[in-house]
Amino acid sequence: QVQLVESGGGSVQAGGSLRLSCAASFSPTTFSRYCLGWFRQAPGKQREAVATIIARGSHTYYTDSVQGRFTISRDNAKNTLVLQMNSLKPDDTAMYYCAARSVFVGSYCDSVALSADEYGYWGQGTQVTVSS
Repeated sequence: QVQLVESGGGSVQAGGSLRLSCAASFSPTTFSRYCLGWFRQAPGKQREAVATIIARGSHTYYTDSVQGRFTISRDNAKNTLVLQMNSLKPDDTAMYYCAARSVFVGSYCDSVALSADEYGYWGQGTQVTVSS
């Protein structure tokens, strides 16, 4: 059974930093072909894409509110996705989820995907709380 396991969440004061990690149980070959993303959901709000990264190259997407503060990266050799979050704000408080978007065998996910519906694999989430 495929698993995505997030870690690194916690409580910080505004201006602080956190580093979220997501470990995937895919084979390295499979992991390297998938698009990956970090989503978040605050109470009473819809789940939104925070940052995504395609399978090949360095093309990434960031939602406007985190641009310049968050950095998404992937290590295909270690089956790991990372979200470095700096200059955190109270509005960043949410449950953060790691997600993977699969593709047909032998192909690569090379298009940005921002809708949660496009991702078929999800972790259970890690809570990030930023106090003012």
